[in-house]
Amino acid sequence: MKKLFLCSSFSDVASLLPDFMVSLRGKTVAFIPTASIHEEYRQYVEDGREALKALEMMVEDLEITRCDMEKVAQVLQNCDCIYISGGNTFFLMQELRRTGTDKLIVEQVEKGKPCIGESAGAMIFSPNIEYAKDMDDHLSNTSNFVDFTGLGIVDFYPVVHFNSFPFEEETQLIMKKNSGLSLLPISNMQAITVLGDSISVRTKE
Repeated sequence: MKKLFLCSSFSDVASLLPDFMVSLRGKTVAFIPTASIHEEYRQYVEDGREALKALEMMVEDLEITRCDMEKVAQVLQNCDCIYISGGNTFFLMQELRRTGTDKLIVEQVEKGKPCIGESAGAMIFSPNIEYAKDMDDHLSNTSNFVDFTGLGIVDFYPVVHFNSFPFEEETQLIMKKNSGLSLLPISNMQAITVLGDSISVRTKE
C-alpha cells in the first residue's frame, strides 16, 4: 500500500507526521537533497533534516549524484523511510532518471515503504512535471530536458507553496494554465497524505 506524505515545507508541517507514521523514534530516513545542490537558497534542506531529528529519527544523507547505483539501492532498501527534499524539480527528475533511482523509489513505494516528498520532491510523484515550468527553470543544469514524465506514483498534480511567499504569482499561474489537470494545491502549512487509494489534505492548526 502506498504511504506518501507530500508537502511544500516539511519543517512547517513536521508535527503532522506522527499521525501519518507511527513509531517514528529510531527509524532511519534516507534523505535525498539532490534537487537543491545548484540552488542559491538551501536553508529548507537543513530545516527539514533538523525537523526529522527532532522527531528522533535517524537521518542518512543520500546524495545520488555522488553514489553508485549499488549504494543507492542498498540505502533505499535498508531504510525505514525515504525523504526527497526540494529544489529544482527538473534537475531532480533528471538525476533520479539518470542514476536509476527513480525505478528504485517506485519499487520501494510499491512495497509499502513510507516516502516524504517536499516541494520539488512532492511534484515529481505526479504523472508529468511539465506543469512546474512556471515555478522552476527547466533549462539550467539540465541536459536538453525534453522528457517531462514524473514518477507517476499518484494520478494528481501537487501544486506546492500555493499562495505562499514567495510563490503567490507562480502558483496562481500554474492553476490557471493547467486547469485541465487534476491539480491539488497545498500551502506551506498543509500536507497531502496518501494511504493506498485514500488521499487527504491535512492542515497544521
